[in-house]
Amino acid sequence: MLVNILMLIAGLAVLVWSADRFVYGAAAFARNLGLPPMLIGLTIVAMGSSAPEMFVAATASMDGMRDTAIGNVLGSNIANITLILGLTALLGAISVGSQTLKREIPLMLAATVFAGYALHDGLLTRAEGIMLAILFFALMGYFIWQATHNKTPDALDDDLESEIPKNVPTFHAIIWLIVGIILLPLSAGWMVDGAVGIAKFYGLSDLVIGLTIIAVGTSLPELAACVAGVLKKEDDLAIGNIVGSNLFNILAVLAIPGLISPGEIDAQASGRDFYMVLGTSAALAVLVLSSGAKKQLTRWHGVLLLITFIAYQIVVFQSH
Repeated sequence: MLVNILMLIAGLAVLVWSADRFVYGAAAFARNLGLPPMLIGLTIVAMGSSAPEMFVAATASMDGMRDTAIGNVLGSNIANITLILGLTALLGAISVGSQTLKREIPLMLAATVFAGYALHDGLLTRAEGIMLAILFFALMGYFIWQATHNKTPDALDDDLESEIPKNVPTFHAIIWLIVGIILLPLSAGWMVDGAVGIAKFYGLSDLVIGLTIIAVGTSLPELAACVAGVLKKEDDLAIGNIVGSNLFNILAVLAIPGLISPGEIDAQASGRDFYMVLGTSAALAVLVLSSGAKKQLTRWHGVLLLITFIAYQIVVFQSH
């Protein structure tokens, strides 16, 4: 049991660190190529924050643990909104002014609804995995088009500009990219192996371990990014990290078990857990997009989100 706990902790620590280094190298390399900050932020940085989920999903799927991979996606999206955004809102009201985010949030909701359609019959097929992947690449194409053609100033521009590494030699950027690519799959394997050992010891299902321990662990990069964003008064960046990560999770990461290990899924995943993802995503959309000049998440919203997270964890553990 101690070995499993140490593997989980070591895997998580290296996973979070290597994801950060991967994003640092990729973003610096992209800046050196002359790509716009908005494009780098909406693609490379957003995808990098979902790198832990991607590698955990791939590792679990290759081990035949489809429910762990799916649970990681659903649990991460729930944790991002309720736990991460809840904790961040406690630091102070988060204001939203970016028109880019106001386009991304409906896209996140639409992607979530499609994921629900894919899961509703208790199966995740390879065809559905391919469709999710196609939608992901279409979304990437849309972001690239928006970033290169939209000349209207956006509140997110300055936030992204300050976050992307400057004056990093291309050689150093490539080294960090390689380090990230090597360590991400290794650490994901340690984390999954440790989590599986703990789950078996306590009699937890593959789905529950994905929804809870692994989901919270792989959401830690978002927590760090959100807290840093709010402390720097870059509120749009904090919300953007959550929305971008959830979009990538629901399309790119959910596609992975469909492509690698298609088949039946736990009934709770397509029922209780999906509806929790849909409900929290819709709540975020209402909070951010509702009418009124001052669109912001207050400390009271943060408290409500944290209560929701705790209540959900209690329900998940009591049902197993």
